Amino acid sequence: MALISRLRRATCVALAFCTVLPAWAQDRYITMASTTSTEQSGLFPHLLPLFKQATGIDVRVVAVGTGQALDLARRGDADVVFVHDTAAEEKFVAEGWSKERRPVMYNDFVLVGPAGDPAQLQGRDIAAALGKLAARGAVFVSRGDKSGTHAAELRLWKKAGIDIATARPAGYRECGCGMGPALNIASASNAYVLSDRGTWLNFRNRGELKILVEGDRSLFNPYGVMVVDPARHPHVKAALAQAFADWVTSPAGQAAIASYKIGGEQAFFPDAAPAR
Repeated sequence: MALISRLRRATCVALAFCTVLPAWAQDRYITMASTTSTEQSGLFPHLLPLFKQATGIDVRVVAVGTGQALDLARRGDADVVFVHDTAAEEKFVAEGWSKERRPVMYNDFVLVGPAGDPAQLQGRDIAAALGKLAARGAVFVSRGDKSGTHAAELRLWKKAGIDIATARPAGYRECGCGMGPALNIASASNAYVLSDRGTWLNFRNRGELKILVEGDRSLFNPYGVMVVDPARHPHVKAALAQAFADWVTSPAGQAAIASYKIGGEQAFFPDAAPAR
């Protein structure tokens, strides 16, 4: 009887362990709030399996505009943020939502429009191009979604001497949508639109659109990663999120970013600071 009792106890312990183990395994994931550009460019389907292979950690991506991504993190609905609006990211850190912003990579923005270029703005000077666009009433599709691309667009309009908040050009149209839908609208209506290069390279429904303005230093587009501070939200998976931040800025993660190409063209360029 004593032997049977010991066997029963051993069986119960084994069953309890088997019940706990899958739950523990399922917890090996993080939620990342990121931008539509990292998702729609195809970078994450390339990058995240490599991260999982290296660490065993899954990443569940919520792809929204940068402003929405930062708000998700402020509410504690994300463990890590990977976005592209440096001013907003630095404010996020200054407010205490994260301990640091770490640079990861960069690419650039491009102004896309109809191949016929009715506003005659092709060139390298983005401020001059937007000035012509406004003066000639050409249709411009703005994301209007508080994303990193939208924030960059508003800065570029100001550089051109135009404050969208007080004086919108006649052809200015807001879609309140992600980069892919904005490009689709521009393609369908032969309009102009500002896009990150990665999403543009991966965009297949181009119609008559082509890049008209590129190469201006004002079009530089850096990305950063920030782990949500558990002092603000104790439930966040800070250790697992830190593992992602460490990996994506490590030589292995940086090499993975550099290796991602679309049609033979590199979509993002690693930019992490040397390890301290």
